[in-house]
Amino acid sequence: MDTIGIFFYIMLFLFLAYKAVRAIRIVQTQDVYIVERLGKYRTSWYSGMQMMIPFIDNVKYILTLKEEAIDVPPQNCITKDNVLIRVDGIVYLKVIDPYKAAYHIQDYRFALIQLAQTTMRAAFGALDLDRTFEARESINAQIVKVVDEAANHWGVDILRYEIQNITPPKTVSEAMEKQVTAEREKRAVIARSEGDMRSLINRSEGIKQELINKSEGQKQKLINEAEGRAQEILSIAKATASGIEKVANSIEIKGGEQAVYLSLAEEYLRKFNGIARPENTVILPMDLGSLEGIMKGLESFAGKK
Repeated sequence: MDTIGIFFYIMLFLFLAYKAVRAIRIVQTQDVYIVERLGKYRTSWYSGMQMMIPFIDNVKYILTLKEEAIDVPPQNCITKDNVLIRVDGIVYLKVIDPYKAAYHIQDYRFALIQLAQTTMRAAFGALDLDRTFEARESINAQIVKVVDEAANHWGVDILRYEIQNITPPKTVSEAMEKQVTAEREKRAVIARSEGDMRSLINRSEGIKQELINKSEGQKQKLINEAEGRAQEILSIAKATASGIEKVANSIEIKGGEQAVYLSLAEEYLRKFNGIARPENTVILPMDLGSLEGIMKGLESFAGKK
């Protein structure tokens, strides 16, 4: 056997060994292998070790059962009020029937992206620009409903759809920013005016309460002063009455009348103390040299004969 023949058999052996090894497949969790035998669908392999016949069986498709997030590229949409905007999003899906996903559609990912874009254009075309920013949730639900109906035939379940960005033209963005700025300034002016009004009300309420407190205090002060004066007058009256009563009682005692006259004379003379000065002119009503004259004057003043 020549060298070429040996080399040929060696290569054939290596090829057959490679095919024998490749006949044993380890399918990972959440993966599905679509196996064909002689060009016809044979079975679907799920996780675990699988064996196929070399040269007869062939793994045609490898699909995943995990949830997938597919980016929907930005596209132009025209709103109901004829404003051109660019919109992009993300669609979340999951393969539930590997056979349909492999044989009912050539590329289910591409088909879902195209269907989502078409549905987005139709949804935004029915809304004004101002409502597009408010109606994200309803648009997402509408896209999920339409796309999911078609995806069921492809063995794919549409879990949700999320709009990422809504980009209006630059001129519209500038106008919207001016509108937002004007609204903010308006709210700020209203808030300041309400704050000033509340401040004035609070100050007036404070002044009012202060005046009320002062008037109450003044009223209480006057009441206290009046009560004090009344108490003082009452005390003086009581003291005077008590003094008169004592004097009257003293007069009834033997020698009491003379003692009273003597006390009055002393008080009378004490009043003249310091009156007689060189610059003063003093007119005396009675003879001060005689105590008897003073007493007679006092008796006369008192109504005595």
